Amino acid sequence: MAPRRARCDKWGVIKYLGSKRALLPAIVRLVDALPGVRTSVDLFSGTSRIGHALKRRGQRVLANDEAAYAEVLARCYVQADHETWHDRAERLIDELNSLEGEVGYVTTTFCEQGRYFQPANGRRIDRVRRAIAEWCLEPELEAVLLTALLEAADRVDSTTGVQMAYLKRWSPRSHKPLVLRVPELLPRAAAGAGRATRADACACVDELEGDLVYVDPPYNQHKYVNNYHVWETIVLNDDPPTYGVAHKRTDCRERRSAFNLRRECEDALRTVLAGARAPYVVLSFSDEGFVDLARLRTLLGSLGRFEECSIARPRYIGARIGIHDGEGRRVGRTSHVANREYLFLLAKGDVAWPNVPWESVANAPTGGTKEAAAQMALPAR
Repeated sequence: MAPRRARCDKWGVIKYLGSKRALLPAIVRLVDALPGVRTSVDLFSGTSRIGHALKRRGQRVLANDEAAYAEVLARCYVQADHETWHDRAERLIDELNSLEGEVGYVTTTFCEQGRYFQPANGRRIDRVRRAIAEWCLEPELEAVLLTALLEAADRVDSTTGVQMAYLKRWSPRSHKPLVLRVPELLPRAAAGAGRATRADACACVDELEGDLVYVDPPYNQHKYVNNYHVWETIVLNDDPPTYGVAHKRTDCRERRSAFNLRRECEDALRTVLAGARAPYVVLSFSDEGFVDLARLRTLLGSLGRFEECSIARPRYIGARIGIHDGEGRRVGRTSHVANREYLFLLAKGDVAWPNVPWESVANAPTGGTKEAAAQMALPAR
């Protein structure tokens, strides 16, 4: 196989249910309005879209999540700096792109027993993952290469964006070859080096101090490790036993979060909001969450002054596709295809209340558009 020249991927980041891609410009406008914010804590970092954007604004970012794949993404996009790792990553990704495939766990489990990837791409994933493990690299550089692998695999998968199932027919993109690209690494932020951690948010909230804590917890019963178990397995490289048609890791059954349990979610959210060690807290929440909005407002009011805005958003594509039987026939009707995302700003203690342009926040361009890209390129105020 001829080597493919690695290029920088400015449009990386895996498909992710709960990603704030569309709301990113609104969140950045809100954070830009807060005075004195140099260090931000992202307690539920996910794909690190928020952390990456805040690092671009010059902030030091402390990113945390309890998933292994999320820690890798944060180590790449928040902790790793362009000036330190880009050139070596580019050379190694060129080498990875030149490797022939080999049959391994991913091929057997996710291509032959399942249909997440075409077998040829599964073999490439197996070979690339083995090479990364054998090189025994520094944690930041390894994270950059693993991120490149996850994003390459995501570009050729055959799902609707979650790994609870795969498509009955191969997606058009699955026929494309697996090609790794260099993730968009940023220079070290003016406020200092970022850091990625992996811990339960309730357990670590009092250990992460900043000027702002951004909170974007799971809203309902759907566990992210279930939705993205393939990425978890590729990162951990542990060849786990699986169950069900989706071939989820068996430890998906044991791994739990209070945020995924209706009876425990509100108490967990109270622990995080009350324990946040920052004068400002930005909370992202949905009207489909376990916690009723009236109760959420009461909780926020007990901790300080707060204001909010809401933004209408289309629901996950599965809601728009509808309900089908095993033969692919539509058999049900989706109740609704839109919801509202809320951004709450909480000021704790005697911190001065900022002048937030809420109308501008609510009307920010949708992430991924040219208008949003232009806004994100502007320097922070």
